[in-house]
Amino acid sequence: MTTAVAAPFRFFSLQVTRTRRLGPSLLRVTFGGEDLHAFRSGGCDQSLSLFLPHPGQREPAVPYELGDSWWQAWRELPDGVRAVMRSYTLRSLRRDPDEIDIDFVLHTPAGPASRWAARAAAGDRVVLLGPALADNRAIRFRPPADTDLLLLWGDGTAVPAVSAILESLPAGTRARAWLEVRDAGDIQDLATEADAEITWLVQDANGVEGSPMALDALRSAQLPPAERPYAWIAGESGCVKQLRRHLVGERGIDRRRVTFVGYWRQGLSEEQLRETE
Repeated sequence: MTTAVAAPFRFFSLQVTRTRRLGPSLLRVTFGGEDLHAFRSGGCDQSLSLFLPHPGQREPAVPYELGDSWWQAWRELPDGVRAVMRSYTLRSLRRDPDEIDIDFVLHTPAGPASRWAARAAAGDRVVLLGPALADNRAIRFRPPADTDLLLLWGDGTAVPAVSAILESLPAGTRARAWLEVRDAGDIQDLATEADAEITWLVQDANGVEGSPMALDALRSAQLPPAERPYAWIAGESGCVKQLRRHLVGERGIDRRRVTFVGYWRQGLSEEQLRETE
């Protein structure tokens, strides 16, 4: 059953079809389901809301049958019953059969989503709040038509989006990308037809995320000359803000041509983060 919420977004009832380990800290989960015939996305950094069951539950508790009233009803469910909600980026969408991939970052100590992903198996059920229209407000990567250089940065949570962006770029596009991962084993071979230079940054032994390493890497980078660059940066909120200040204040990039997205915030769960918004 596919239930409308607020166009162009809908609920989709899905199940795991398979999983694949991409590295020590990265796991790809593939989902399928009859509902996916109505799923549409035309963006490279499509944001999704994924609802996961608690241990012992057959499926996540999401009262989506209530239509637009689902949010309040979901929040009023007991903590041990209410489905775990987490934001993710679509990695890929395929047809015949209809499938989507979502990449999970596995970490210690594990949160509820990381624990679920590490144990995910074919047939496990989830609920997804995603787009039914290809062009929707949950797509943030929108470079102006006159862009002559793309700058991309993302931590582990943004690797799927940056990877999808790079794969979508046509030949002749100039791009520079920095990707920060937890482990050298998480480095991936990314296919792109663009003139792209990809730099992988591996976090220090203490696993410090959102560290100065990212800012140092950008500050020391020799960028090719460009008159109309566009930057897309996403990951830990504090680090993203620092990088934006560098690009605008030190590099002189027009702030209107810098898209920055805080996927998470150091020290806060997604529930706590939503309460601060």
